[in-house]
Amino acid sequence: MIFLREAITNKDGKGDDNYGSRRHPFRRRRHNRHDKSDRHSSSNQAEKPRPPVYERPKWTAPRVPSGPLPAPECPFCGKPIQDIAAAINQKGSGKAVHFDCIIKWVSEEEIIEKGDFLSYIGGGRFGIVHYNNPGDQKKFIIKKIIEWENKDERPEWRSDLSDRYSST
Repeated sequence: MIFLREAITNKDGKGDDNYGSRRHPFRRRRHNRHDKSDRHSSSNQAEKPRPPVYERPKWTAPRVPSGPLPAPECPFCGKPIQDIAAAINQKGSGKAVHFDCIIKWVSEEEIIEKGDFLSYIGGGRFGIVHYNNPGDQKKFIIKKIIEWENKDERPEWRSDLSDRYSST
């Protein structure tokens, strides 16, 4: 009676499962890798030239302009704009306008149906957005895009504002 283990082993006692002596073909190399004396003391290898070391320029903090932020007057409502970072350009003139004043003006000019909302969609544009289910705001359709700011023109008040926050 031949046992199953005897049937799959060959004469050196290893099985015929293609592992045998091929199981660790790189064992010798791995063993030599830990021998540090052979790695760095080879006289056949030339030293690689290292690049010169340069001093990094020292970082200097940008100068913060003194004085309060400008508070221009809104051409729509006549009140000063306290939060100039949230202001938007007026179409045509380039003056700063309250964001809420623009929303109010656009909502009066455009026809907004039931289930539609006026929304800022970025890049100086507003959109009339329609939600089939107002409770689920993941699914919507932009019915109309209203271009408000020109991307190519940058007003002076916005350049002054950005100089206060960024030096580049």
